[in-house]
Amino acid sequence: MRRRALLATAFGGLGLVAAVAAAQVATVDEPLSFSRGSWAKLRAAHAGLPTVVHLWGLTCGPCLVELPHWGELAKARPDLRLVLIAADPLPQEPARVSATLAKSGLGNAESWSFTDRFYEKLRHEIDPAWAGELPRTVLIATDGTVSVLPGVADLARVRAWLDAQAKPRL
Repeated sequence: MRRRALLATAFGGLGLVAAVAAAQVATVDEPLSFSRGSWAKLRAAHAGLPTVVHLWGLTCGPCLVELPHWGELAKARPDLRLVLIAADPLPQEPARVSATLAKSGLGNAESWSFTDRFYEKLRHEIDPAWAGELPRTVLIATDGTVSVLPGVADLARVRAWLDAQAKPRL
């Protein structure tokens, strides 16, 4: 009887491990949690590489219209290091964020989502002068120089910026 109980416990434990592993696999496509300190981590992870950070929101109409254009740009420019941050004032359901990005052709892009209810602090970490308007695009050059494109981005300008980043400086 004791042996059966031990076997049942062992197999039950394996089932739990398998369930946890499956849950982790299921959440791989969810956006990363953007909380206090995430901006510094993101900047460090992309240091020395030209990076486009696009801030958008599920509650922002122009953002939702613009996202498919970002998807087209990402498809046309494999050199584009695009980071998307869902910066809604209230945390959004990760599955909705992921589904919206996938529908726009951005399912494989690096994606983050504000998860701290004190979103003013998160905005301040990104740019102390930012009042929270969306969409907003931050261009981070190889040397760390930052340019900001408020509102719907002129993607021709983004393309020109990318082209300039690829050229060696003399």
